[in-house]
Amino acid sequence: MWFAFALLTALAWGAADLFYKKGSDPDDRFSHIRIVIMVGLVMGVHATGYMLFKGLDFHPADMMRYLPVSALYILSMAIGYIGLRYIELSIASPVQNSSGAVTTLLLFIFFTHTLNVIQILGITIITAGVIGIAVLEKRSEQGALQANLTQADKKYQIGFMAIMFPILYCIIDGLGTFADGIYLDELKLIQEDAALLAYEYTFFICAVLAYAYLRIVRKQSFNLFHERVKGYAAIFETTGQFFYVFAMSSNAIIAAPLIASYSIVSVILSRIFLKERLNKVQYAVIVCVIIGIALLGIADEL
Repeated sequence: MWFAFALLTALAWGAADLFYKKGSDPDDRFSHIRIVIMVGLVMGVHATGYMLFKGLDFHPADMMRYLPVSALYILSMAIGYIGLRYIELSIASPVQNSSGAVTTLLLFIFFTHTLNVIQILGITIITAGVIGIAVLEKRSEQGALQANLTQADKKYQIGFMAIMFPILYCIIDGLGTFADGIYLDELKLIQEDAALLAYEYTFFICAVLAYAYLRIVRKQSFNLFHERVKGYAAIFETTGQFFYVFAMSSNAIIAAPLIASYSIVSVILSRIFLKERLNKVQYAVIVCVIIGIALLGIADEL
C-alpha cells in the first residue's frame, strides 16, 4: 500500500502547491504567516476529527518525542512560504525540489538497504525529472519576462538571500524526511497515528502563536473568510500529510523521491488552471517521471 499512499501524497501536495502559488501575495510581507495560520488551523481540526473518529488516545509526550521531525518540517515549510514571495527563484529552483534525493542518499548511507535494478532506475529517473522540470520552469519564467520586456521586480532578482531560500528548504526538508524515515520505518520509534497527531497538533500550536504575533505584535487584521485560497492549500497539504505518514512508515527510501515528484503534479495543474503552456521538452520530462513512477510500481509488485 505504500506505493498508493505515496502517489496520493504527491497528488495532494501538487494541488496544494498550486494554491500556494495562487494564494501568496507578493505585496503582503505577512503572507507566509497567514499561510502558517491556515495550515495549522486545518491540521488541528483534522487531528481532532481523526482522533475522535478512530477513538485514539492522544499523549502529549508523543509531541515531544516527535518534535525533532515536526520542527524540521515546519521550519522548512515556513521558509518555503517566505520563498513564495521570490517565486521565480524558490518554487522553480532545482535545488529546492531535490530534497527527496537528499533523503534517499542519507537513508542509503546510514542504513542497510538492498535496491534492485528497477528500483534504482525508477528513483534515478524521478529525481532527474524533478530537477529537470524545475530548471525548465526557471528558464520559462525568464523567457516570459524577456518577452514582455518587463523589468523583473527587485525581490525576484538573483541575490544571496533569494538563493538561500531553496537551499535551506532542500537541506532542512531533506533532513526532516530522513528523520521521519528513522522514526517511522527504520527504528519504528513512533506509530503512524501518533506521529500524525503529534505533527498536526504541533503545527496547530505554531498557528496559534503566529496568529497572536500577527494580531497583537504586528497589529495586522486576519479574516478567515478572506483566506479561502490559502485554506484550499491547507486542506490539500493536510490530506497529503495524512497519506505521507503511512507511505514513509513502509518504504521510506523509495517513497521519498516518489513523493518529491509532486512538483510535476504542480506544473501540470498550473498549466491546466493557470492557462500556462508546456513546451515539448517539459512534456518529455513529465513522461519520463511517469515512467519512473511506473517502474517503482512494477518493482513493488515483484
